Amino acid sequence: MALTESNMFPLGATAPSFTLPDVVSNQEVSLEALKSDVATVIMFICNHCPYVKHVQKQLVQLANDYLPKGVAFIAISSNDAVQYPEDGPDNMKKVAEEFQYPFPYLYDESQKVAKDYQAACTPDFYIFDGKLSCVYRGQLDDSRPGNGLPVTGSYIRAALDSILNNEPIQVQQKPSIGCNIKWK
Repeated sequence: MALTESNMFPLGATAPSFTLPDVVSNQEVSLEALKSDVATVIMFICNHCPYVKHVQKQLVQLANDYLPKGVAFIAISSNDAVQYPEDGPDNMKKVAEEFQYPFPYLYDESQKVAKDYQAACTPDFYIFDGKLSCVYRGQLDDSRPGNGLPVTGSYIRAALDSILNNEPIQVQQKPSIGCNIKWK
């Protein structure tokens, strides 16, 4: 595991379009079909990373809290499943079902989507407004495995609350930190 920070996708940039398989439904889904007119949270995660495991329950809670408010959530795994079989589609489906993901869990086998989003680590978070313009990218909160801070999702929550209240996002945008994406 190489500790890696987000690349910090440019604010104001448009979300790159994609169509990927959802490992739970076995359906091809597109960003256009999944996005929200309010806000869309895109999360690059995987199964084996201790940083993702550390925040996994909060990701579910966060989505359950904000889905009723019209926010869409999309999880994507772009890791090389040949070298990291735990991150392959069958295991992704098991994790999604075990944690009852209320959002689609997409597999980016070609890694093109991760490259388009300049994703560097897991977890890596992006929030796009209703027009798919990037308004936040970076960390979930200040909690990391072993630092003793609670996992609250405070940065993402603050950004989403600002969007829902039609206010500018005031939360400081710090890079996420986690395992590097396992490139082919």
